[in-house]
Amino acid sequence: MSITASDVMSLRDRTGAGMMDCKKALQESGGDVEKAEDLLRIKGMKSAEKKAGRETGEGRVLTVVSDDGRSGAMVAVRCETDFAAGTEDFQNLLGELCAHVAAQKPNSVEDMLEQPWSGSTSSVAEAIKEATGKLGENMQLSEIAYLENPEGLVGTYIHHNRKVGALVSVTTAAACDEAAEHLKSLGMHVAFTNPAALDRDGVPSEEVEREVGIYREEVKDKPEEIQDKIVQGKLDKFYAAQALVEQAWVKDDSMSVAKAMETLLGEGSGVAAFARFSVGE
Repeated sequence: MSITASDVMSLRDRTGAGMMDCKKALQESGGDVEKAEDLLRIKGMKSAEKKAGRETGEGRVLTVVSDDGRSGAMVAVRCETDFAAGTEDFQNLLGELCAHVAAQKPNSVEDMLEQPWSGSTSSVAEAIKEATGKLGENMQLSEIAYLENPEGLVGTYIHHNRKVGALVSVTTAAACDEAAEHLKSLGMHVAFTNPAALDRDGVPSEEVEREVGIYREEVKDKPEEIQDKIVQGKLDKFYAAQALVEQAWVKDDSMSVAKAMETLLGEGSGVAAFARFSVGE
């Protein structure tokens, strides 16, 4: 059977594979388009497996918030080069993965990779492998987050380089349109300061114990009656740097994040949860 340039172009449009790969697949399949697609998919999978161990130092972060503002999703996908991260194929995959998180609410990356890919019999992991074969670079779904707040709102911030993003959840009675800019500012604060936890309880106990040990060593020559007070003062400063709600508000360092949320969004408003992702930093 004669394979025309039109046949090759048609298969390329359907699969995104290279011209020569499409021509070879059509020749091998005897002109059967569906078989050719299968051959290209198998080739792409094998190619992706070869690329799986290559370093992924670039990528992008993407967020999406529901129309009612009550929930949001965020994904971070890594690849090998910044050029690949800017391609349409990469951006399309990023958007589809973020939409999947918003719709399916997976508990972890591992959980998500095993879930069925929308409109396909393949898994999410297989879909990423297929995209890896087409793009020609190793791609990894590195992080996912889903936040929902029936008693408040979810907001987002993506840095201009699209390599750092934040998702924030605030319990508040404020209207969505009134709170939108303040939620974005909170996301920007999280992206900039990279807090270790929401509050003191979330800071790992081993880190606290390590800090206290250092402080005790620093004050061992001080009078015993003031040692505890000095250690507590240093510990308070440590928490103020690590715990989001205690950090100085990025737009007005005279008040904490907790105070800023009440001031800006009304009494009783407070941060419920957050997530921050970064790639290529």
